[in-house]
Amino acid sequence: MDSFIKYNINPLVAHLNKRPFDFNKKDIIKFVVDKEIRILNFRYVAADGRLKTLNFPITSLQYLDSLLSYGERVDGSSLFPFIEAGSSDLYIVPRYSTAYVDPFSEIPALGLLCSYFTKEGLPLESAPEYTLLKASRSFTKATGLKFEAMGELEFYVIDRADGLYPTVDQKGYHESQPFTKFEHFRTDAMNLIAQAGGMIKYGHSEVGNFTLDGKIYEQNEIEFLVNPVETAADQLVMAKWIIRTLAYQYGLDVTFAPKITVGKAGSGLHFHTRMMKDGKSVMIDDGVLSDTAKTAIAGYMKCASSLTAFGNTNPTSYFRLVPHQEAPTSICWGDRNRSVLVRVPLGWLGNTNMISIANPNEPSDNNEGADKQTVEMRSPDGSADIYQMLAGLVVAARTGFEMKNPLEVATKCYVDVNIHEKKNERQLNALEQLPASCYESAVELEAKRAIYEKDGVFDKHLIDGIISKLKSYDDKNIREEVRNNPEKMAELVERYYHCG
Repeated sequence: MDSFIKYNINPLVAHLNKRPFDFNKKDIIKFVVDKEIRILNFRYVAADGRLKTLNFPITSLQYLDSLLSYGERVDGSSLFPFIEAGSSDLYIVPRYSTAYVDPFSEIPALGLLCSYFTKEGLPLESAPEYTLLKASRSFTKATGLKFEAMGELEFYVIDRADGLYPTVDQKGYHESQPFTKFEHFRTDAMNLIAQAGGMIKYGHSEVGNFTLDGKIYEQNEIEFLVNPVETAADQLVMAKWIIRTLAYQYGLDVTFAPKITVGKAGSGLHFHTRMMKDGKSVMIDDGVLSDTAKTAIAGYMKCASSLTAFGNTNPTSYFRLVPHQEAPTSICWGDRNRSVLVRVPLGWLGNTNMISIANPNEPSDNNEGADKQTVEMRSPDGSADIYQMLAGLVVAARTGFEMKNPLEVATKCYVDVNIHEKKNERQLNALEQLPASCYESAVELEAKRAIYEKDGVFDKHLIDGIISKLKSYDDKNIREEVRNNPEKMAELVERYYHCG
């Protein structure tokens, strides 16, 4: 039996003895009948990045079959600002591969993520999930490669402080109980995410921790395994919903906000990317980063400033993108360098067998680690529109392959030092900088919109809407305004506390 199926904790995978991508309508009906499911939940992402829900009591098999065959109608103008009320009806149609048992429903319930369709029965061009699908198809058509990704989801958990076993301020990285207070919450969340189909790599406490006004703020991270880019997006959206809902049940507060106070670590949403051909990674060539990988990096460098329009979507995002806070500010890349925008992390490329060294009784073998190599984009944060951000990354990678001199661009943008150290100031000044506000981000997107609209990936009305929204914040001088009026930052943090 396929080990993925045998050891998977997703109830649908275990019961149907199938991988999710192989689920069909008969499978969903069989599971509903066998497990006596009573409620069907359609969930779909709106313009605010959050999941919306439509509940259906399963009153008959005929009704269930109809829902799974045709979907249902929704008011698009209430979900997306660019849709006019006069022609706002949309269809939502379930994607069987996303089916999961609802972990919070007391009544046995099954949930499915949905795609949007127009009155003509065609995919909504500006829909989040369809934008990403178009980006993925365009990339594969242009390169012959498959694009994969995973996210590092950072968030703060907040509760009343009890004063016991305090952790040193901003020293919470990989801390264990009792010095971290929310390990049980994190592992409970990970278990529910995995049951709902999320492919998790690991979870841990992060750097950020502090106590303020009688409350403890502890930063956590859940990192996923690399998956096809469309699946990666679905898993992150589901994970945010599960974390928030579980926190509510625990009586805890949770925020994915990019910045919640001055001088403390902000929360990012880094994306690792990988390209595949015929099921094998093309990121490594003869033990070093391949020219193929560097070509994609060159595309990231070219598009970096405009990608913030999708990954850093409210004014508090730009309080995080400052020096010395483990967040990028300059457009550059490097190996294992956390001061850069794009990082090439360790990829298990050494010639030694570490397992046999650590465990003398374990025989040495020739384990191949090259498929583990990824390239990490470090600018996005918890305000990101996950589908748009990943679509933007895919477009940026494709752009690298369309450039005349991608390897020259990659070489020019490479750094092997901490660019924020005083001695490297000249090198820092030679690099282009990321936008410092939503307004600047909008300007960059406007200048590069043709890149994203190519092949019809990003609908032009969607780009118009993103630019308009970013400019509406009127935050062109936001950092200076906050320096002159510290209370303004607190107001902004409160306003965008539950972003994304």
